[in-house]
Amino acid sequence: MRAVRLSEHGGTGVLTVDDVDRPTPGGHEIIVEIAAAGVNPVDTYFRDGSYTPVGLPFTPGVDFAGTVAATGEFVEGFEEGDRVFGTGIGNGEFQGSYAEYATVPEDRVVTLPGGADLTEAGAAGVAAVTAWRALVDHANLDPAEHCLIHGGSGGVGHAAVQIADAVSARVHTTAAPEYHDRLTDLGAETVLEYGRDDLAEAVIDAAVGGVDVVLDHRMDDYLQFDADVAATGARVVGIGENSPDPGFSNSPGARGKDVRYQLMSMFNTPDLRVPLRGVAHLLDTGDLTVEVAETYGLDEAAEAQRAVMEDSFLGKLVIVP
Repeated sequence: MRAVRLSEHGGTGVLTVDDVDRPTPGGHEIIVEIAAAGVNPVDTYFRDGSYTPVGLPFTPGVDFAGTVAATGEFVEGFEEGDRVFGTGIGNGEFQGSYAEYATVPEDRVVTLPGGADLTEAGAAGVAAVTAWRALVDHANLDPAEHCLIHGGSGGVGHAAVQIADAVSARVHTTAAPEYHDRLTDLGAETVLEYGRDDLAEAVIDAAVGGVDVVLDHRMDDYLQFDADVAATGARVVGIGENSPDPGFSNSPGARGKDVRYQLMSMFNTPDLRVPLRGVAHLLDTGDLTVEVAETYGLDEAAEAQRAVMEDSFLGKLVIVP
C-alpha cells in the first residue's frame, strides 16, 4: 500500500510517499481502508517534532473515515465493509491516516450512518469532537443561551457554530467578511468581523448584555476579552493559543462576574466513542456539515500541510488516498 511518511523531523519537504506493507490488526484493532483523512495543525506538530512520535518512520494523520477491511479476533460490533470514522491515531501510538490503510484501536472508531458523507466524516474528528466536548461536555450549553465562538470559519469554529445551533443556542461568531453569509447559513445569528474596533460592544449588544458561553481558540488574544463580554456566571472554554503565556489585564473583571474558565484538549476525552456517536448523528441528520475547502492526493500531502497552517479558508482540508 501507499503511505505518506517522514523519516526525520522538519518542514513539509520531509514528507514522502512510500510503498509499505499493509498492516494486520491486533486483537482489539481494526484495519480501515481510508476514504478520507482530515488535515489538522496537530499533524504538522508531529512532523516538525513539536510533538515527537514514538518512532520513525512515521505516517501523520489523526482523523479518518473509510470502510472496515479487517478486524482483530477480540473486536465486536464491526464487520468487513462497515463504514466507519474516528480520530485519535497518528499521535505517537499508532501510524496515521495519510495512507491507503490504517490500524485503528476499536475504542477510537464508530460506525457511520448512511446519511453521512465519507469525505466530510474524514475531516470531522478533531474539529467536531473538540467542539462537542467544549460546548456539550464542558460548557453544558443550554437552549436559548448566548454562545460566542471565536473564529467561526475555522475547522473547530464552523463545527461549533452548527453544534451550538443544534442545541438551539443563540450563536454569535467572528470571521472575515467573505465568510459571513455562509456562517449565517450554518446557524450563526450574528457574524462579526473580528478586527473591528468596537468588537466587544458589538458582542454585548448582540447578546443582550453578555454571553453565557465562550469557545476561545486564541486565549493569548482573547482571555481578557472573554471576561469583558461575559454575562454573570458565564463559562469560557479554552482550546488553544498562539503564545503559551496568556494572562488577564483586569482579573477583577472576571471575578466580579463569577466567570468560570475550563481549559481542555480533545486527547483527554475519556471515551472518544461518546462524542463521535453524537457527531455521527448530526452528520446523518444534516444538522452538521463539514465544509471541505480542498481535497489533496497522498502526493500532495506536503502542500496540504503548508495550506492548513498558512492559508485562509472556511472549514477543513482533506487528503483522499
